[in-house]
Amino acid sequence: MKKNREIVNYIIMGILTTGVNIVSYYVLTEAGVLDYRIATVIAWAVSVLFAYVTNKKYVFGSRTSGLRELLHEVSSFFFFRILSLGIDFIMMIVLVELVVMDDFLAKIIANGVVIVFNYVVSKQIIFKNSVSAKN
Repeated sequence: MKKNREIVNYIIMGILTTGVNIVSYYVLTEAGVLDYRIATVIAWAVSVLFAYVTNKKYVFGSRTSGLRELLHEVSSFFFFRILSLGIDFIMMIVLVELVVMDDFLAKIIANGVVIVFNYVVSKQIIFKNSVSAKN
């Protein structure tokens, strides 16, 4: 039952994080008139900060004991999110420039791939010693 709750919470937070990413991207490209590549990086940074807080608190119930453990968790989270930024960025270039897909549709597809990658990494590596992982 707790595993189901974790997955549901992750899906909800993933949807919210994706929303933060896409809304940030939209505002930056449409209102801010930024290039889609620059907007992708900025939108990623905003959504990663949101994702760390929500994953730590609401999905995995992580409670770190001490500064060293917290720094390890944060650095792991950001390291793997940098990898997911690479996935997002490369997918955007491939889909927009090679496939000639609408950039907004490409952004939605890239985010779907990134959500799955991030869950697996969060569950198996970053928050593996969290309260939810122990139950």
